[in-house]
Amino acid sequence: MTDIRTEFDGFIAGEYDVVVVGAGHAGCEAALASARLGMKTAIFTLNLDSIANMPCNPNIGGTAKGQLVREIDALGGQMGLSADATFIQSRILNRAKGPAVYSLRAQIDRRAYQQHMKHVLESQENLDLKQAEVTEILASEDKKVRGIRVRTGTIYLAKAVILTTGTYLNGRIIIGSTSYSSGPDGLFPANMLSDSLASLAIELMRFKTGTPARVNRRSIDFSKMEEQPGDTEITPFSFMNGEITRDQVSCYLIHTNEETHRIIRENLHRSPLYGGEIKGIGPRYCPSIEDKVVRFSDRESHQVFIEPMGLNTEEMYVQGMSTSMPEDVQIKMYKTLPGLENVSIMRPAYAIEYDCINPTQLKLSLEFKEIDGLFAAGQINGSSGYEEAAAQGIMAGINAALKLKGREPLILDRSQAYIGVLIDDLVTKGTNEPYRMMTSRAEYRLWLRQDNADIRLTPIGREIGLVSDERYARFLKKQEAIEAEMKRLKDTLVSPGDEINRFLACHGSSGIKTGIRLYDLLKRPEIEYEYLKEIGLGAELPREVIEQVCISIKYEGYLAKQMKQIEQFRRMEERKLPDDIDYNSISGLSSEARQKLDKHRPESLGQASRISGVSPSDISVLLVYLESRKRKGAKTDKD
Repeated sequence: MTDIRTEFDGFIAGEYDVVVVGAGHAGCEAALASARLGMKTAIFTLNLDSIANMPCNPNIGGTAKGQLVREIDALGGQMGLSADATFIQSRILNRAKGPAVYSLRAQIDRRAYQQHMKHVLESQENLDLKQAEVTEILASEDKKVRGIRVRTGTIYLAKAVILTTGTYLNGRIIIGSTSYSSGPDGLFPANMLSDSLASLAIELMRFKTGTPARVNRRSIDFSKMEEQPGDTEITPFSFMNGEITRDQVSCYLIHTNEETHRIIRENLHRSPLYGGEIKGIGPRYCPSIEDKVVRFSDRESHQVFIEPMGLNTEEMYVQGMSTSMPEDVQIKMYKTLPGLENVSIMRPAYAIEYDCINPTQLKLSLEFKEIDGLFAAGQINGSSGYEEAAAQGIMAGINAALKLKGREPLILDRSQAYIGVLIDDLVTKGTNEPYRMMTSRAEYRLWLRQDNADIRLTPIGREIGLVSDERYARFLKKQEAIEAEMKRLKDTLVSPGDEINRFLACHGSSGIKTGIRLYDLLKRPEIEYEYLKEIGLGAELPREVIEQVCISIKYEGYLAKQMKQIEQFRRMEERKLPDDIDYNSISGLSSEARQKLDKHRPESLGQASRISGVSPSDISVLLVYLESRKRKGAKTDKD
C-alpha cells in the first residue's frame, strides 16, 4: 500500500483528522464541532484577523435566521453564545404574527464578535489556527481526500477536508465600471483553489452579492429619523443564558424618496448590474437599491435602516441601500435620504462576484457524492447569510467527525429543524441564486419554532457528543419545570365565584358557572399566564418555561394536527432507496424522472419526491418497485 506521506511532492508540515478551509461563520462552527468531537483539527484562513468577519450587515438572526442560530446553539454550537456576548441591540421580530414565525435579531458589535470568536477558536482543545492560502485539494486517483496544499507549497495531510470558502473563490469587486480581484471587505481573494476544484470534476457556478456603504455617524442628522430601540426584555440566542440586561444602542428608520429614485433611474446605464459587467446571479430576496427601484417601479419609497457597527467606532451601516453604482452616483443618492444630506461615506458600496458549487453534488451529510472525505458548507454551497453558513458548518463538522469515527452521519430532516429544510433544499433542489432561509420554506414551522429548538435538538446533540454536561443538565432542569407546571395546571380546578368572574371580565373573557381547570382557562386566547398571578394562581417561573407552557396549551390542537402531518412525512423519509438502484431499468418512470433520479441519487422516497421533474406518479412507480424488490429479497432469503 502506498505511504500517504510519499504520495505527493512537497514539505509535509502536519497531519490532521480534519482540515477546514476558511474561517468565516461556516468554518468556525465546522472546526469547533470537529475539535469538540475529539478530532485533531486545523482551520485555515487568508487572514487571522478576518475570522468570523461580518463583511455585510452587522447583525445576527432575523426572520427564519434567528431559528437557525437557536438550533445551532441547541446542538452545542457557538454562534449564539458569541452573539449574546457581543450584541448591542436585541429585538424579537414578527411578534404580531404568532410564535411560529417569532424570530430573534440582534445588532452585533462587529469587532467584538470577531475577537470573541477568534479567542474561542484559539482556546479550543484539538484545534490549530493557520494563516495561509489553500490552493489545492489533494486527493488520490480513486478520489479520496488526502489533504491540502497551501500557496507556499507546504502540504497538510488530512482524512477529511471541509470547504467553507465564503465569497473568496475568484472574488471580484465591482463598483460602477471599475472591477478588480478581491475578497470581501478589501481582503485577499482565493484565486487558485477554483482550478483545483475543477480538476476534481466539481461543477462550479458564479454568484453575486453586494453590500451598502458605511458612513460616519458624525455626519448624520438623527433628528430626521425614526428611532428604533431594542426590546425592554432581552431574549438570548443561547439556551445557556438566562435573562440578560444590557444598555442597548438604537437603530434608525428612514425611507428613500422620489429624488433618490430619479437619480437611480437616470444612471441605470452606468449600473454594472444592468450594463452587463456583472455576470454572477444575485440574491432575489436581498436586491440592490437599483434593482428594487426597477422591479417595484410603483413604490414611492423603500425602507432604509441606519445601524451601528459597534460601540467603539463611528461607522454606521445603511441597511437597504446595497448597490454597485459608481461612487459619484452613490454619493448623490445617499445624500437624498433624510438625515444624510451631509453624509460622509467611509466605505463605498460594492458588488462581489465569486465561485460556488452546485450543491446537488453533495449528500445530505454535506459530503461530496463523488469525493470521499470532502465536505462543503456555507456560501460555497450557493447559500447566503451568516446564519445559513454557520448552520451548514456545524453539520459538516459533525459529519466529518462521525465519518472518521465510523458512525452514521447526522441527517436532520425537514420535520426536525430549519437546518434540515436548508440542507435538503440545497442538496435536493439545488439553487440558481443565493439561497436565503425563510419561514415560508418550512412546512412544519409551528413545530420548528425558535423557542423549542432545545427540545428538538439538544438530545440529538447530546447523543453525538457535542452537548456538554452543563448544557444537558440545564436542559433537563428546564424540561422538568415545564412538565411540573403542565401537571399543576391540569390538576388545579378553579371554582366559580364572583372573584374569578370579575377577573375574567376584566380581561375580556366570559365568566364560568362550573369548575374549570387552569389548563383550560389558559387555552382562552385572551388569558395570559401573567394574568393568573393577579389572583394568586400563577407560579414564579423562568420566562422560557412560561413561554413553552403557554404555547403548548394555546396551540395544542394545531400542534396535534402538525404532528400527524410530520408522521406522514417521516414514513416517506424512512423508505430508503438502495444505493445500487438502476433507475433506467424501472419501467413506468418518465424519462425526465429517470434522468433526474439517476443524477441526484436521492437517499429516500421522500427526498425523491422533492426533486423537480419527479411527479407523484413516478413516486407511485418507485413504491411498487421497492415492494417488488422487497418480495424478491424475501424469496431469495427463503431459498
